[in-house]
Amino acid sequence: MPYLPSLALIVLGVVVLVPITIRVIRSLRRFRVASTLVGDRVGDGVGLLRARSAALGVALAERRPDHAREGKPRVPSVDRGRQEDNRA
Repeated sequence: MPYLPSLALIVLGVVVLVPITIRVIRSLRRFRVASTLVGDRVGDGVGLLRARSAALGVALAERRPDHAREGKPRVPSVDRGRQEDNRA
């Protein structure tokens, strides 16, 4: 009967391990739900920030003078003083 203490310890270990495992699984579920909520909020915030920056870019572009109406070419080489024909 020298195996009886070993068998009792194994049974006790399994009995203790089951509630710990159940508690860890529940905690992981709660963590997954919380991380999903945080990820959704961060994604919404990033989308809102992108929309705001795009709107700001549009607003700035609307405030810039329209070079095409003023007759200024968009070719950078003309601004350097080179003589090129801008007519197409």
